[in-house]
Amino acid sequence: MQDAAAQAPLSDQTMLATLWIQRSAEFHALSLQAFNVAHDRLNLALARRHAQDKPLAVVVDVDDTVLDTTSYGGWALREGRTYDSQSWADWVDDAVSTASPGAVEFLNYAHASGVDVYYITNRKAAGKQATIANLAALGFPQANAEHVMPRTDSSDKTARRARVTQEHDIALLMGDNLGDFDQAFQQSTTRARNAEVARQADQFGRRFVLLPNPTYGEWEGVLYDGNWSASEREKRAMRDAALNAWQPESGKVSLGK
Repeated sequence: MQDAAAQAPLSDQTMLATLWIQRSAEFHALSLQAFNVAHDRLNLALARRHAQDKPLAVVVDVDDTVLDTTSYGGWALREGRTYDSQSWADWVDDAVSTASPGAVEFLNYAHASGVDVYYITNRKAAGKQATIANLAALGFPQANAEHVMPRTDSSDKTARRARVTQEHDIALLMGDNLGDFDQAFQQSTTRARNAEVARQADQFGRRFVLLPNPTYGEWEGVLYDGNWSASEREKRAMRDAALNAWQPESGKVSLGK
């Protein structure tokens, strides 16, 4: 059994996570829950506004926040492949993403309420027009060159958020990765990331609305000490080493690294 697992493509380890997003009613409900929370928090922000305040904005990530990217993951699973930039760019250009449950409805509500929507994404600038086309085809508001803000020289979203705050007050931010909220979450260890979450605990469900994504993210890179170029064998070993696991011989649990 272990030998077979060692020979299987590393991408196979994401099969259940991908299917959970695509097929489970639980994920569908969690996505709706996130956008319901966002709706309630936005209403509070609208109620507290004063005439002299800056206009409000909602800032959202794109991939696996408002757009579902798991058809790319499904393709990779069937091909026995993992992410690579060229196939990803080809997939982005096809503009085949579907909307996350609740996303279109919430963002149209925000826009109808006089709130500007900004899509801050780490898709590359080369995919900007395809991303705009995909968003527009699904009925997202303000899917245009001004409001869709791709990565240029850095994946750090701080500067792009700062551009929004020049003329707006950000009512809330939505994402599937902690870096979608604050660069302070960009830590090199799981312990440090959790410590920063604890420090900013009062922001979650208030100004930060997080969607679940077990398929990829910065949490995974921490397992590899940031070494995304590690081989499949090395990544598999690092994933295994990170597990907390019951030891029946001692009746205890060994803690992962």
